[in-house]
Amino acid sequence: MNNISAWSIRNPIPVILLFLVLTIAGVVGFSTMGINNNPDVEAPIIYVSASRPGAAPSELETQVTRLIEDAVVGLGGVKTINSTVGDGYSTTIIEFELSTDVERATNDVRNAMARLRSSLPQDMQEPSVQRIDITGDSLITYVVQSPSLSPEQLSWFVDNDVSRALLAVPGVGEVNRRGGVDREIRVEIDPDRLAARGITAAQVSQSLVSANSDLPGGRVTVAGSERAIRIPGAANSLEELRDTRIPLAGGNSVRLGDIGKVEDSWSEPRSIARHDGQQVVTFNMLRSRGASEVKVAERVREVVAELDEAHPEVSIQQITANVEYIEESYLASVEALLIGAALAVLVVFLFLRDLRATAIAAVALPLSLIPAFAVLAATGQTLNGVTLLALSLVIGILVDDAIVEIENIVRHMRDGKSPYDAAIEAADEIGLAVVATTATIIAVFAPVGFMPGIIGQFFIAFALAACVAVFFSLVVARMLTPLMGAYLLRHSSKHHDADPFWMAPYLRALRISLGHRWKVFGAGIVIFAGSIFLGMQVPAEPFPAGDQGRASFSVELPPGATLQETDAVVERVTEALAERPEVESVYSSISVASATVIADMVDKGDRRLNQQEFVRLMVDQFRDVPGARIGAGGGGGGGGPGDGTRFSLSLLSDNGPALEAATRAVEAEMRNVPGLANVVNTASIARPEILVTPKADQAALMGVSTGAISQTVRVATLGDVEQNLPKYNLGDRQIPIRLMLSEAARQDLSVIETLRVPTSSGAAVPLGAVADITFGAGPSEISRRNRSRVGTITAELDGITVGEAAQRVRALESVKTLPPGVREVPSGDAEFLAEMISGFAIAFGSGLLLMYAVLVLLFRSFAYPVTIMAALPLAIGGAFIGLLLVGSAFSISSLIGILMLMGIAAKNSILLVDYVIMARKGGMTRYEALLDAAHKRARPIIMTTVAMGAGMMPIAVGLGADVAFRQPPDHLDLPVAALHPGHLHHRGRYRGLLRPAHAQDVRGPARHAGRHQTAGRVGRGPTAPFTGRRP
Repeated sequence: MNNISAWSIRNPIPVILLFLVLTIAGVVGFSTMGINNNPDVEAPIIYVSASRPGAAPSELETQVTRLIEDAVVGLGGVKTINSTVGDGYSTTIIEFELSTDVERATNDVRNAMARLRSSLPQDMQEPSVQRIDITGDSLITYVVQSPSLSPEQLSWFVDNDVSRALLAVPGVGEVNRRGGVDREIRVEIDPDRLAARGITAAQVSQSLVSANSDLPGGRVTVAGSERAIRIPGAANSLEELRDTRIPLAGGNSVRLGDIGKVEDSWSEPRSIARHDGQQVVTFNMLRSRGASEVKVAERVREVVAELDEAHPEVSIQQITANVEYIEESYLASVEALLIGAALAVLVVFLFLRDLRATAIAAVALPLSLIPAFAVLAATGQTLNGVTLLALSLVIGILVDDAIVEIENIVRHMRDGKSPYDAAIEAADEIGLAVVATTATIIAVFAPVGFMPGIIGQFFIAFALAACVAVFFSLVVARMLTPLMGAYLLRHSSKHHDADPFWMAPYLRALRISLGHRWKVFGAGIVIFAGSIFLGMQVPAEPFPAGDQGRASFSVELPPGATLQETDAVVERVTEALAERPEVESVYSSISVASATVIADMVDKGDRRLNQQEFVRLMVDQFRDVPGARIGAGGGGGGGGPGDGTRFSLSLLSDNGPALEAATRAVEAEMRNVPGLANVVNTASIARPEILVTPKADQAALMGVSTGAISQTVRVATLGDVEQNLPKYNLGDRQIPIRLMLSEAARQDLSVIETLRVPTSSGAAVPLGAVADITFGAGPSEISRRNRSRVGTITAELDGITVGEAAQRVRALESVKTLPPGVREVPSGDAEFLAEMISGFAIAFGSGLLLMYAVLVLLFRSFAYPVTIMAALPLAIGGAFIGLLLVGSAFSISSLIGILMLMGIAAKNSILLVDYVIMARKGGMTRYEALLDAAHKRARPIIMTTVAMGAGMMPIAVGLGADVAFRQPPDHLDLPVAALHPGHLHHRGRYRGLLRPAHAQDVRGPARHAGRHQTAGRVGRGPTAPFTGRRP
């Protein structure tokens, strides 16, 4: 590397051509890179969903979920299995080891489900298996309004026209509609007329399937030509459907319109969307893996504008956009990077007071950054928070090598040498030190990309961006900087060789230290011990919460609450939010007994509360809303990190009652923990049920099976299963014909008791004669992890970090003395915090070993690297002081800062030790060499350290959009520094990848009389007040 500098000076043309090519390649690479919020993480996650509408969670757990888990647990590479069982649906998320091939894992799971089919209930379809190919949050949410279209027509416009147009956009992976309705033909059966004619709702539905359908008839040859035979039996109008004859016992029949009301309507709404209190139909889209969020959003806006113009009868307006935050963060990151570069160059000028030398050093910044984009683009990276954070962090480092080269050339010129000769001699003298410092920094950053788990995948882009940029800075410093110095630098008539004012006191202090080595050594031990103590006082959290200007609230009503009751609570919440001056608009997505409310806030400069303070204030205000549990956000329950605002504790057990008792005990004690608010036990919520229990003796005597009872009740209250529903032709599509009792009849238990159940002889008997109908209760939702039940207690953080919350909760007596068979498992932010700490511990250890190995190879000594690395433990103490002074915690960004601190401290030591070795070879004693090295290298050490700090200053103080991800630490190196950790916002391991799974109407013929059967759903008026209130 020494000879290459002299060669570059003597052969400038090839060097200039090389950097021209690298610059062009970098510009092209930059233009092709996508802009995303976070890098794409290739996590092999398979999603299995099964539905059996009307089935209770406890039944689904035994009959479906356990079988699915047992079928996949033996597959190769399975890491964790997480299942959620709710009302009529079961979802299982299978996470494989990162080295597992996703295609093979998907095929293995599909094969396992195919083999499992015979063991599942016969009235449900085979579970659906899909690989997760979408990533991130929804990009843009639009509202569709029209004064002339019905809700069904608006919904079909979104499902057909909008979805078809948007899915044709490259990069759009999914389009979701919120609110609206689905069109269907409703046949509301009169139970008295059914009973009078001795027929059941299930028999009517099956008769419609047989009569109302277009079927193939075969093929014949007539007059020498082959003709297909069709049997068009489907009704072509609503009147024809009403006139359809339903066969009765004894050879009679009845007109469909005579036993019920037939109308073109829509299915029972199970969700509502509201914007500023108005009921609307909305849609949003998610990008597919590998696409650019910003570029996809730009194309989506163009397509939506074309749709809006092509359909004057509808109005499509944007109501909220996550992509705007991504765009703002990107622009703010670029702005901070440019400001940092300008500040670093300014520092160089203030020290050198030479425009030519400053210009030469400044050239190192663009010529190190731009070629890095060529490598990042070639490796499939995007411009996201991680890569931009890496480039922002190293912006000060990129100019360091050039500063050292220039300063050394200027020092040789002060001895009377010409710029040409000074450049050759200075580059040869400083070559080893420059290579060693760069190799050390690369050795520190490279292990970050090899951390295990999801966090390692997440930071591959960080390690790649940092290492590539630093490597190109070495190429610039060894080839271009000496070349430009040799041909551009000039002797200045204003030059003076006086030392700076601080040099004499510094050398005097150094002489005193060298004269009292053992005292200094003892002081170093004390400082190191103090650093360890300070480090233990710093709290820990994976991702401190940032301010994105979007306040999210979760609304939960007691199980059994209706959609209308949930909507009424959400309207009250919306009104309270709309009255606040911090709120710009409110969007709500409402489901049965749960809802998510998102308030878009005004700009930061126009409000006095940040996002977390506002959410905390409103949650306290919402305590007065009766019958509802309203909390902040909606994530972080398990499986991945949340947004830094909540803590979760998960308990695992195969014993359901013991798990419930343990979670209740822990919940009660957690309510008294300072710093925790809104403690919620997800395992303690029960839902009301109606139990139809067959009378074994009477049912057997009358020839009534459990399956017949289940089918009778289910069809009467919910309609038949999806695959068995008759269909009505609309020309371009088919819509289902759903038969069920009228709404008033479904709310009357006496009507349910009189439903006719078919017997084996063809007759029918009342339901009350063969079954008892009673009230009961069961779990509203069951969560499972690795084939055991898991109960999670969540709490919002009020002024403390995740690490502090974990310490306080684990000190509780109920947690320390869990019942036999119940154990704690990591979850949420605590799980990710443990993974983060272990990952960075591996990165620290690997970085130190790699740094030592590099230094041994470069200095050809095992002792000198020990001397160089002795500064590391002392420098880290300054980082801990900085964290405590600003009240920050250990997070990913602060740990990255400490990694950088290791590299910078080693760099400063390398500059000193390298000169000491060279001076001793020139005949100086060790004492003289140390003093001369301190005199000659103090100036470049301080220059590079201050330049690096100035380069990171914009993001350290948090310029631009939410700096949760971009705000890195500055450094407290000896003798200069401070560590200001920022925040890193992460969307979660599963959050953003998966939407909530809702049960589809997938049912089949009921068989196996001895099996628990699904029945349906009835209403009994308003639900009781919610007993799961917060304290």
